[in-house]
Amino acid sequence: MKIAVIIPAYNEEKSIGKVIEDIPRDLVNEVIVVNNNSTDNTVEAARKAGATVLTETFQGYGASCLTGIEYCKNKYFDIIVFMDGDYSDYPEETRLLVDPIIKENYDFVLGSRVTGKREKGALPFQSRIGSIIAGLLIRLFWGVKYTDLGPFRAIKFNKLLELDMQDKWYGWTVEMQIKAARKNYKIKEIPVSYRKRIGKSKVTGTFKGTVMASIIILKTIFTYALKRKTDSVKP
Repeated sequence: MKIAVIIPAYNEEKSIGKVIEDIPRDLVNEVIVVNNNSTDNTVEAARKAGATVLTETFQGYGASCLTGIEYCKNKYFDIIVFMDGDYSDYPEETRLLVDPIIKENYDFVLGSRVTGKREKGALPFQSRIGSIIAGLLIRLFWGVKYTDLGPFRAIKFNKLLELDMQDKWYGWTVEMQIKAARKNYKIKEIPVSYRKRIGKSKVTGTFKGTVMASIIILKTIFTYALKRKTDSVKP
C-alpha cells in the first residue's frame, strides 16, 4: 500500500528533522510537512530532512491537515498517517498504526498516549482530563470507546475523504473520531509511546491555548450530538 505522513508544523525547527529521520522510509512513500506560518527555520530543516513542504497561511492545526489532504488527492495514497512535528510521538511506531489497516482491514487506527508508555510529565494533566471527558461523551452519544484524542493516527485515505473534514482549529482530532464513529468505521485504538516535546506546546503550554482547545473540542462534540438528535427525528 502507498502511505503518506502528514505533519502540521509551526516553529518546529529544532524537532522536525528528528521526526522525519525517524519515520520508517521502507514503509512510508512520502512525508509531507505543512508549514503553518513558522517564523524560524522549520521549512529549511524539513526540506533538508527530505520532506515535501507545503504552506498553509490560515493559522490552525486543522487547516494544515486539510492542506496536506488536498495535496494527497492526486497522489493515489492508500493510507494517511498524521503525527505532530514536536518529537513527542515516536515516528518509528508508524508501523504499529498501519499494520492493523494492512493486515486486518481496519479503517481507522488511533494511537493512545493514555494506555501507552509515556515519559513522566509528557502528557499534561489537562490533556488527560480532556481526553477522559471527550471519551465519555463520545461513548455516550455514539457508543465508541476512545481513551485519547492524540494526534498520532492512521486512516484509509478513501475513508478519510468520506469524512469530509471541516475543522480548521483544535477540534480536528475529535471531529475525525466522531465522524468515524458515526459512519461505523472499523476502528482500533492501540497504545503508543509518548515523550516530552521539544519546545513549548502551543496549546497546553498556555492558559489561553488550553481554554480555547477545551471550548472548541466540547463545542464540536455537542454540535455533532445535536445533529445526531435532529437526524433521529427526521421522517
